Amino acid sequence: MFIKQLYTGCLSEAAYYVESEGKAAIIDPLRDIDAYLQLATERNANIQYIFETHFHADFVSGHLDLQKATGAPIVYGPNTDTNFPIHLAKDGERFQLGALSIEVLHTPGHTLESTCYLLRNASGKPYAVFTGDTLFVGDVGRPDLSSGNLSKEELASLMYDSLQQKIAPLPDDVIVYPAHGAGSSCGKNLGPETYSTIGEQKQSNYALQPQSREEFISAVTDGLALPPQYFPINARINKEGYDSLDAILQKGLTPLAVAAFKERMKDDNMILLDTRKASDFTLEFVPGSISIGLEGRFAEWAGSLLPFDKPILLVTETGKERETVVRLARVGFSQIEGYLEGGVQAWKAAGEPIDMIIDVEADELAMDLPYDKNLVIVDVRRETEFADGHIRGALNIPLSEMTDPGNLANFDDHQNLYVHCAGGYRSVIASSLLKRQGIHNFRNIVGGWGAISQQPGIEVVKENSVLN
Repeated sequence: MFIKQLYTGCLSEAAYYVESEGKAAIIDPLRDIDAYLQLATERNANIQYIFETHFHADFVSGHLDLQKATGAPIVYGPNTDTNFPIHLAKDGERFQLGALSIEVLHTPGHTLESTCYLLRNASGKPYAVFTGDTLFVGDVGRPDLSSGNLSKEELASLMYDSLQQKIAPLPDDVIVYPAHGAGSSCGKNLGPETYSTIGEQKQSNYALQPQSREEFISAVTDGLALPPQYFPINARINKEGYDSLDAILQKGLTPLAVAAFKERMKDDNMILLDTRKASDFTLEFVPGSISIGLEGRFAEWAGSLLPFDKPILLVTETGKERETVVRLARVGFSQIEGYLEGGVQAWKAAGEPIDMIIDVEADELAMDLPYDKNLVIVDVRRETEFADGHIRGALNIPLSEMTDPGNLANFDDHQNLYVHCAGGYRSVIASSLLKRQGIHNFRNIVGGWGAISQQPGIEVVKENSVLN
């Protein structure tokens, strides 16, 4: 038996490679499938099955490209309806994988088709369960992404039954392999570990504690933040199908000289995306660019902030072009038109204008705050982060809401804006969005709240009504 978790940090996503006697299965593959094919080749194994736990909302699965590459069937659980051929498994159905078997456990709740896969060893004993978004370490999948016409309360009720009847009865030593870890928006508060055991989760996971159906529904549905706007788009893509990644790469990796790049920029619908590090972007960038650096939760913020129906041009660090296109494709972007050959340096060498963002240290803010009557703090952290501590009088505009021009319309030219997030990544994205809206009278605070909170003399307040 060989099991490998392939974890992708920027999406907090775990795919799995399971193998026995030269036969392998892939569970919840990402769109870029090379890692799975390479692993199978290195281990002289053949991929026999592609198991999907549900229609993923936070990334585009690699099931279709992997099926084309291997001929392996795509397996979904009951209540699944797709626009492409699948093996529609029955609850309790078993698939032989060498000396192992994989049993289908239909566990609706996160979505109607949500399914866990129980791996049994050669003697038939339960060994591990791949829980998808049904059970995480310390949490469960959110029930508000919906399938069909059910409410989040109705889906939560189904999840209660799934956990009580299918998951909780498993032996305590069964390993839990979920589809996501900390940072994922598919749950409320996932733990830092990426695997656990049934016994550990019975002790520590609030969703597996003894409680009534009503108590469970309340616990699971209370305090849910709005899901990222791209979630329904990705779920639809996974259900209906998509263009091959090779086709997207072929177009997206078109190098464009400065003149050709400028010509493409004349399209009013064109999105100019700069994926260099935030610290490099603030020093110099092509005017009109949106900064979303590869060093952060790139794909998630791209999916949350960029339109899917508009073409994209890229400015990247040299050598990062392919990585950028792949990571955009993971969340469903397909209209990538090419990249600026030679990057910002080529743009400057051609005599083209550049823009910049003024960075300031937290101590400069501390000095200006008592005296500048036109100073406005713009805090772009999430509402709960803001509530847990912020500068008195600060304006909270979460980054996810900054693509709405209405949220930026009330700034006056005489105001001096100071923009910050938790550490500096999101505030640079926010700064680039402010620039695109024609707002230039602002400064980006390097180090964000982490640096600000260390400054003496800055009054910090909390919003206990939000935290409670």
